[in-house]
Amino acid sequence: MIIRTHEDVTADALAVMARTQDPRLRTIMMSLVRHLHAFIRDVHLTEAEFREAAAIINEIGQRTTDSHNEAVLMAGSLGVSSLVCLLNNGDDGNTETSQSLLGPFWRLHSPRVDNGGSIVRSDTPGAPLLVTGRVVDRSGTPVAGAEVDIWHASPVGLYENQDRDQAEMNLRGKFTTEADGRFWLRTVKMVGYPIPTDGVVGRLLAAQDRHPYRPAHLHALIVKPGFKVLISQVYDPQDPHIDSDVQFGVTRTLLGDYVRHDEVHPTDSTVGAPWYSLDYTFVMEAGETVLPRPPIK
Repeated sequence: MIIRTHEDVTADALAVMARTQDPRLRTIMMSLVRHLHAFIRDVHLTEAEFREAAAIINEIGQRTTDSHNEAVLMAGSLGVSSLVCLLNNGDDGNTETSQSLLGPFWRLHSPRVDNGGSIVRSDTPGAPLLVTGRVVDRSGTPVAGAEVDIWHASPVGLYENQDRDQAEMNLRGKFTTEADGRFWLRTVKMVGYPIPTDGVVGRLLAAQDRHPYRPAHLHALIVKPGFKVLISQVYDPQDPHIDSDVQFGVTRTLLGDYVRHDEVHPTDSTVGAPWYSLDYTFVMEAGETVLPRPPIK
């Protein structure tokens, strides 16, 4: 088609997309063209703004390294990650789910730890946290033999790959559920933290007068053949930013009960006051077992 008007551009692009052989890719590309062209018309995107947008996309890629993923950070900051997660779980978004966004700091090959063991591998000041988890299917039946990958930020708000003062794989570990679906571990209580703001995402937050904080949370990635990989985060409802997560990730189902204890642990005198306990049940859904691609190395 020889282009005469701006409507011709959309019609011609859609005609090309319609020739895509793969049905799913064809659906995605045709919808993308429709919505993207409609967006450009809606805001009447200027040439200068288009050049700036292209530069921003390039910068997002250039800022992504072995320890930082700016694209994942931006997706979360726009609410995209949370929306995709909720639409693809819990009966296609109709019911609550234990599923959550992966986040930019999951790593492969964290060390295996026996139930009851600690994931603290370097001097990490903070109140002790004793976690007991239970993994069940949607009928409430325990899921035995599931691999549970746990990780979280330190009490200074940094993951070990961000912090030279932490040992390799500090506050990371893999556990296996027992016959009753339980696993348990020792760690230190995490705090909320600001996401990195020295790149594109930081400039966006500043332009919108938004804070960069995520509320304190524990990450879990749970794998068992026959089930969809469960990616979850358990949030502390007492965190001051629980109602304004910069990544839009907090749902009611993901609120945990981090109970403070002001006396020495009744059966373990090495756990001094104050210490915290967390009991949480993770619900897995039947489906294909596919690990996500790690956002960092």
